[in-house]
Amino acid sequence: MTAPFLRNVWYMAAWSSEIGEALFRRRIAGEPILMFRRADGIIAALTDRCSHRFAPLSMGMRVGDTVRCPYHGLTFAADGACVANPFSDVLPKGATIRSWPVVERDGAVWLWAGAPEEADTATIPDFAALMRPCGPPLSGLMPMNAGYQFGTDNLMDLSHIEFVHTGSFAGAGVIFGGEHRVRQSGETLHSDWWMPDVAAPAHTFGIYPPELRCDHWLDMRWNAPASMLLEVGATPKGQSRDEGCIVWQAHILTPESETTAHYFWATTRSSDQVDPGADAFLRGLMGQAFEGEDKPIIEAAFANLDGRDFWGEKPVSLGIDQGGTRARRLIETMLRRETKTA
Repeated sequence: MTAPFLRNVWYMAAWSSEIGEALFRRRIAGEPILMFRRADGIIAALTDRCSHRFAPLSMGMRVGDTVRCPYHGLTFAADGACVANPFSDVLPKGATIRSWPVVERDGAVWLWAGAPEEADTATIPDFAALMRPCGPPLSGLMPMNAGYQFGTDNLMDLSHIEFVHTGSFAGAGVIFGGEHRVRQSGETLHSDWWMPDVAAPAHTFGIYPPELRCDHWLDMRWNAPASMLLEVGATPKGQSRDEGCIVWQAHILTPESETTAHYFWATTRSSDQVDPGADAFLRGLMGQAFEGEDKPIIEAAFANLDGRDFWGEKPVSLGIDQGGTRARRLIETMLRRETKTA
């Protein structure tokens, strides 16, 4: 992996449910990655490129916990070692392909893009909030024709709710009266909105009476390269947050290339009761918000730059966009640090 992509970070590679026995290919930060679940249930991740004539191994055949190339039949183990050559008992020198450290956590598959010996599982972003007792979260994946940082711009500045999400989350003006704060702890950013004494927000419908006045908050946490956890909360006016109705959402963008990204999303429910009808409604709402509202404006903004440098176009600052701005600056700082130590 080369610039403009970070190496010493964990990228979300897939939802755990996506990876089974079948050979599964996904491009991550410019690299073709082959994943499959070994017989013991552990996920293997290899560069999806045979070392002979570079055919995608994902087009080949799985043989036990090995993969046979579809082109000339070289066979590779789950650690990337070439273990069989159909034309000779001698294995070709330099045939080993790269294997990538992967970890399953909180229903997601995380891939370490740096040197394997430097992989530190303690730095995997924490999404344990999704694993609540009210059943597994609803989740999905949206392909996006835009650089992944344009997704970060969108999510770290939730003021766009008032204009983009008029058909789904509709802020109804509460953002304008809210208080916004951006804070940083190490290399973790927080972009938080606090909106006191507002009408009960949509995620409380069926739990709070619609006439109830609430204190409402939207707290977004960001970790590089673009792993974001959103806490959507409301509590009866003046009461403690601990007594409130809270929904957690994952918004995780993994670059596919410089111009495309994988947008993984998930949401918990407002209620501990799993209701198939409510789930269908919630999934439809998320689809409308992400596919029908966020995706078109993010992709249009990216395309409108027509390959020009983001900072070179001198974007105007509105103050409320500090979260996205600081995330971009942090990425640049981390890239410079990696370049110096390479």
